Amino acid sequence: MSFVTKIFGDANKKYLEKLQPQIEKINNLEPKFKGFSNEEFKARTAEFKERLKKGETLNALLPQAFALVREAAKRTLNQRHFDVQLIGGIVLHQGKIVEMKTGEGKTLSATLPVYLNALEEKGMHIITVNDYLTKRDAVWMGQIYHLLGLSVACIVHDAAFIYDPSQPQNGKEDEERDLIGGFKVIESYLKPVPRKEAYLADITYGTNNEFGFDYLRDNMAYDKENMAQRELNFAIIDEVDSILIDEARTPLIISAPDEESSQMYGEFSRIIPQLSLDKDYEIDEKMKAATLTEPGIEKVEKILEMEDIYQEKGIKYLHHLEQALRSHTLFKRDRDYLVKEGQVIIIDEFTGRLLPGRRYSGGLHQAIEAKEGVRVQPESITLASITFQNYFRMYKKLAGMTGTAITSGEEFDKVYGLQALAIPTNKPMIRKDLIDQVYKTEKGKFEAVVREIKEEHKKGRPILVGTTSIEKNEYLGKLLERDVVPHQILNAKHHEKEGQVIAQAGRLGTVTIATNMAGRGVDIVLGGNPPSLEEAKKIKELGGLHVMGTERHEARRIDNQLRGRTGRQGDPGSSQFFVSLEDSLMRIFGGEKVKSLMEMLKIPEDQPIEAKMISGAIESAQSKIEGMNFDLRKHVLEYDDVLNKHREVIYRKRREFLSASPDSLREDVLGMIKKAGFSESDFKAKEKEIGPDNMQKLERFAVLRVIDLLWMEHLDSMEHVRDSVRLRAYGQKDPLVEYKSEGHKMFKQLLNTLEVTIANTILKAKTAPKETPGEVRAPVSVKTSGDKKVGRNDPCPCGSGKKFKKCHGK
Repeated sequence: MSFVTKIFGDANKKYLEKLQPQIEKINNLEPKFKGFSNEEFKARTAEFKERLKKGETLNALLPQAFALVREAAKRTLNQRHFDVQLIGGIVLHQGKIVEMKTGEGKTLSATLPVYLNALEEKGMHIITVNDYLTKRDAVWMGQIYHLLGLSVACIVHDAAFIYDPSQPQNGKEDEERDLIGGFKVIESYLKPVPRKEAYLADITYGTNNEFGFDYLRDNMAYDKENMAQRELNFAIIDEVDSILIDEARTPLIISAPDEESSQMYGEFSRIIPQLSLDKDYEIDEKMKAATLTEPGIEKVEKILEMEDIYQEKGIKYLHHLEQALRSHTLFKRDRDYLVKEGQVIIIDEFTGRLLPGRRYSGGLHQAIEAKEGVRVQPESITLASITFQNYFRMYKKLAGMTGTAITSGEEFDKVYGLQALAIPTNKPMIRKDLIDQVYKTEKGKFEAVVREIKEEHKKGRPILVGTTSIEKNEYLGKLLERDVVPHQILNAKHHEKEGQVIAQAGRLGTVTIATNMAGRGVDIVLGGNPPSLEEAKKIKELGGLHVMGTERHEARRIDNQLRGRTGRQGDPGSSQFFVSLEDSLMRIFGGEKVKSLMEMLKIPEDQPIEAKMISGAIESAQSKIEGMNFDLRKHVLEYDDVLNKHREVIYRKRREFLSASPDSLREDVLGMIKKAGFSESDFKAKEKEIGPDNMQKLERFAVLRVIDLLWMEHLDSMEHVRDSVRLRAYGQKDPLVEYKSEGHKMFKQLLNTLEVTIANTILKAKTAPKETPGEVRAPVSVKTSGDKKVGRNDPCPCGSGKKFKKCHGK
């Protein structure tokens, strides 16, 4: 107990004590709700919704709503929420993170705040770590929500489903679900639906990746009907430490290979030398811009043997052509860049230093590579991106649950503004956490692990061995095969199969070797699942499940997660870690000193040292590494926060244009056209030329397309700015401040360019020529006298005046 806790008391305990009156209210309602018929559950839900519409708050409804869910769980799952689960539910409803030990029923606890908040009809999301858990929880918990009259859906990688108990099934399946629904998905309860329908359900389960990517895809849609998500209201994240911390270093990116643009530049380097300054193009050296004139575009069309470059190649092609023009006219070899070992390397214009690894954005670098005759590097274009931190911070309310949150409490608070609270266990914890065994070499450590497994296996105790990698997982499996010890190997590749194997890891004499994350979210019940009571009793007498860790992880949370596999619900159990001085963490912590001491004392490689001092030092090293990783994630977030402000503005503008009425959009477009220096008569002339219906379609398409193209370029440019500002630290400048400053200028430029580009795109657009209705072309022979084949660019023999490839050669 710390000095501060001794004086001021435990803040966590005090907070939970304040919730006790609420728990008593819920418990007092239990006898009343026991007498409800199944129809009355749905009627009570409808009544709650009405009361909310009349202005009653969720907090006022909480005791009755929680008592109703508890009764529904008893009717459907034959499970009753314990008081500690009610506490967990209240804390989740308040938008906090709950730490509930493994086996304490987090999934059931979450049904309480999920039901209460779903009554608002604004959408309730439950985020899981994989598709298997998404489907499992939707089916397993779906029966509670269905009895209460709420719709439940789930979203997986390539499909979406709605929970539908009316699907054909027999009573056996319902019985099976109640018994083994905690680890097996009964697929017959799920009906495939479009993604949009799944999001319109009262409650939607899905993985963090699916929710994030759907958000990005919605902001790339060209039709409002293609948008799936509603406004982000409330999300509860299961295994919150895994999603908000472990996966937070990797942003979500939707990208596309840009092979096509890589191939364009060879063609461009042939075209550009044939163009003349002032006549075919104009340059602005101050703005480093080069623009093709109308005669220049006509000349390019002539060289490429095209009639209309806009129609045949599109805006993007011209954009890349202008980048190629910039590379030839504004960028000089040995001034702006040099060519070294077949690569174009940028020269910093301020310092004159080479910037290896940095590339110009928007295709300019590829254009220079083509101009210099070196290999044109293919690039992938980022279409949209967001970090998990910024996605989840968009929810009006956020909560989470996990078995290990307190050690990362500081990060949850600083990044997400979420407080983490530890919920007491329903029964006292009697698990024995043994002191680490430290070995000189990795070989000696694994031999000791095998010896320990064989000893415990002889007794009949179930054993779970955790490894940090697939490689070590398989190595240990081979050692056990050598000694003929039956075992199961799991390494987080097949979630559903693993869930089923982990669920049976508590059977008598079972040996399971798993990576630390395998089967996460599934309980290990002594005696198997469903349990054999006789077998469970025998295992308890033997000491319960024995968990062995073969290496300490960088994060204490992951070690605690592994320990938490045993000793659930007051069961006996034990855990111990086996560490070698060759493990990466020991090398970081300074295992060399301990190793030299062991060598001096001539300790054999397979003889352990058990010392509290070493275990304490390992935990201290873990704490330092956690701090370092937190700083890295914070660093990623600080940079993404800059881009996030830009993203919010662009996506808001895009959504406004996407949902604007035709009249409102027309007014906006007219305003842009006038700002760009054109007149209303130019707009009307274009409308007359292409027709009012086409004009209406063009306005919306052009606005959205230009926003998307410029945003893609901005993302690319910001990535390169981020790479370049790092070097400014050598000039005593803060790279983050420089990034913000450069980013602000670039975004201002984007907004200025946006309206002018939209105006130009609309006024330069042309419709594809249509054939006259009823016009019938005479059949044409593609051969001429002397059996000479008609060339693709020759006049068509039908006499239309068009080139053969544009007429009958299509």
